[in-house]
Amino acid sequence: MKLVFSEATPDYARYLYPYVIWARPDPGEEPADLLAAGFLPSARGFNQFYLCRQVRVDLRQYTASSENRRILRKGVGIGHQLIPRPEFDFNSTRREFCHRYAEVRYGPGIMPLERLDLVFQPPVTTHVMRFHEEATGTELGLVVLYLAAPRIAFYRYSFYDLQHSNRSLGMYLMTAAVEAFAAHGIQYLYLGTCYSESALYKTQFQGLEFFNGFRWSANLEELKYLLRRDQTKHLVETEAFRQQFYAGKLEDIFAASPFQLNRA
Repeated sequence: MKLVFSEATPDYARYLYPYVIWARPDPGEEPADLLAAGFLPSARGFNQFYLCRQVRVDLRQYTASSENRRILRKGVGIGHQLIPRPEFDFNSTRREFCHRYAEVRYGPGIMPLERLDLVFQPPVTTHVMRFHEEATGTELGLVVLYLAAPRIAFYRYSFYDLQHSNRSLGMYLMTAAVEAFAAHGIQYLYLGTCYSESALYKTQFQGLEFFNGFRWSANLEELKYLLRRDQTKHLVETEAFRQQFYAGKLEDIFAASPFQLNRA
């Protein structure tokens, strides 16, 4: 992959000189290769990725916990089907349903109709998982996915009925997707980013890992440390971080990094 470091706002007083790290795949590289290195695709599609603190579930390690089973029981009577994007009818009713959801959950104007349309377009969206009431056929929710079996599935967005009597419906959609892809032999399910404690609901699955900037970590306490730490210091220069999670050794952090410059 080819990397570009896009400069962000510096803090000269604290010697912080941030860069946003973008990646463009080399010929022959698949989106799964870049996700495995910690990158997510941008709104522009698969020609540009960005490095971020994202989370994934190693589905080979997944078994349902008591909490997962509790959520699944709350969805008794809800069915789902995985639909290839070319066969999915993103009609005006569904478009308006998703837009109403986005206006409530993300805020007015955050996801206008034009951006919503991009969410459902290939190639970043390959499938949609449709959830419905089995008794009536009433549509309850949609999960927008990128699927490259057997390596990865990427849970990009969900849209669901916020007035449904099942108040855990959003969590049910995610848990049902984890169960389904684990059963079908998918290796990893990517769940997006985790930059606030409100996103910790994504960590309720055995096999959970997050990318910390230099490696995938399964240590949930490390993730919580990152969410709560003093953001005015470089992470790997923070002694408390190194001592608590890497035995104080900067060498171990460098050794864990997947990034290496090879000079021709």
